[in-house]
Amino acid sequence: MNESPRLWLALAGIVTYYVSRTIYRLYFHPLSKIPGPKITVITGLYEFYYDVICGGRFLFQTEKMHQQYGPIVRINHREVHISDPTFYDEIYASSSRKRDRDINSYAAFALPHATIGTMDHEHHRFRRSLLNDFFSKRSVSGLSPVVEERVSKLMERLEGFYRTGQVVNINNAFAALTSDVITHYCYGKAWNFLEDEAFRSDVHKTTEENTSLAHVNRYFPFVPETTRMVPPWMLSLLFPAKSAVIEFQKSFLQHISASVQDGGGEKGSGTTNRTIFKRLSDPSLPAEERTLRRIQDEVLTLLGAGTETTASALAMMVYYLAQDRSTVDKLRAELKPLLPTPTSTASWAELEKLPYLTAVVSESLRLSYGLIMRLPRVAPTETLQYQGYVLPPGTPLSTSTWFVHRNPTIFPDPDRFDPERWIQAAARGENLSRYLVSFMRGSRACVGMNLAYIELYLTTARLVRRFEFELHDTRAEDIQVARDKIIPYVESLD
Repeated sequence: MNESPRLWLALAGIVTYYVSRTIYRLYFHPLSKIPGPKITVITGLYEFYYDVICGGRFLFQTEKMHQQYGPIVRINHREVHISDPTFYDEIYASSSRKRDRDINSYAAFALPHATIGTMDHEHHRFRRSLLNDFFSKRSVSGLSPVVEERVSKLMERLEGFYRTGQVVNINNAFAALTSDVITHYCYGKAWNFLEDEAFRSDVHKTTEENTSLAHVNRYFPFVPETTRMVPPWMLSLLFPAKSAVIEFQKSFLQHISASVQDGGGEKGSGTTNRTIFKRLSDPSLPAEERTLRRIQDEVLTLLGAGTETTASALAMMVYYLAQDRSTVDKLRAELKPLLPTPTSTASWAELEKLPYLTAVVSESLRLSYGLIMRLPRVAPTETLQYQGYVLPPGTPLSTSTWFVHRNPTIFPDPDRFDPERWIQAAARGENLSRYLVSFMRGSRACVGMNLAYIELYLTTARLVRRFEFELHDTRAEDIQVARDKIIPYVESLD
C-alpha cells in the first residue's frame, strides 16, 4: 500500500525534471536566442529519427531549417549549424586558435584511439605531428613511382577490358587503385587489389560497412566496442553476407598485431623501411601512443580515408565527362602537348600547372563532397559572434561540405559540372579554391590531401588522354546523394 505514493512521487519528479529542462533549453539557455525549430531543442529524438531510423537524412532536414530560419540555426539544444562559407574559417580555424572536437559526433567513426577520434587540441596536434611528414608535398612527391606504377597497372587493366569489349565497374577500379596506394604507404605491403579480376577492394568494402553504421555508433558507442569483442568466426556466422569484409579486417588486424610483436617487421620482409606503421610503432614514442589498439585505429582510419575521397572524385569525374564531349575535348587538347601520345606519362609537378585539368579535378572534388557529415568544432576559450548572435565558449559549431559546395552565391547552378567556373574565377582574380573544402581546413584538415591530389592528377590525365568512355546502365539517381553516413551515400548503397 505504501509503494503507490512513492511511485507517484517518482513520476512527478521525472515530469518536473523534463518540464524544467525544456523551459531552460527554450528560454534560459545561452543559445536560446538563436533561431531553430523548438522540437530539436527540446529532444534529441528528432535528430535520432532522421539519422538512425531513416538512415542519415538529418542533413536534409538541416537544409530545410536553413531555408526557413536563415544561415544560423540551433539544430539541437547545444549545437549551432552555420550555412555561410565566409564563416567556415571561424569554425575550422588554423592551429593558432584552439579548437577541440565534439565527442558526440566523432563517436560515429568508432575509432577513439586514432587522430580523428582525438578530442583535445594539444593531444591532436601531437598525434598529427607523427603523420605530417609522410603527407607533405615533398614526401608525397617521393611516392610518385609507386603511384605511377599503380596508375599504369590500372591503364593496363582498362586496356584489357577495352580489347575484350567488357563493361568495367569504374567505382571498383578506382577504389582498387587508391586502396593499393594507401596500403603501400601505410604498411609497405602490396595487397594488389588492382590485380584482382573484379577489382575487389576489401578496404573499400570495409569502409562502406563501417560508415553504414555511423549514426548507430554515434548514439550507441558501446555497440562497436562490443562488436570488437565478438570473435570474427561468430560474426561471419551471424552476418554471412559480410564474411569477406570480416575476414579482411581479421587478417589485416592480425598482420598489424604480429608486426607490433616483432618490433615493426623484419628487414627484408618485403615492407619498405619508411612506412606510417613503423612511425606509429616507434619505440621512442610514449607507450600509450603505440598500443596495438591505437595503431589499429590509426591505420584503419588512414586506409578508409585514403581510399574513399579520391576514388569517389574520380568516379564523379568519369560520370560527368562521359556526358560532356566538349569538356573532354578541351581537356585532351590541353594534355596533348605534355602527353603527345595516348600512352605518354607526365609528373604531378607538370600536370598541376595545367589550368583546365586543375579545374576538372576541382569540380570533381566539389561534387563528390569528401566527408559530408557535419563535424563540429568547439572553441573552448573563445567567444565567437555571427550576425549579432553570441556563441559562448564550449559551443559546438558546425557546417558541412554539402552546404559550402552547393552555395549558389559561390557556385551558381551548383548541381552542374562546370570546370569553366574555375577558369573564369581565376581570370577575375578570385580564389574560388578557398571554398573547396573536400579535405576540410584548419588545424584538423585531412592530412592526406596531397596524396589525393597526386592520384587525381595522374589518373585523370592518363585516363582522358588514352581512352574514350561511355556510361552503361547508369542513371542520374545513381550518383545523387541521398544519405549522410560520414561519406555521401546514394540509394543504391543501401
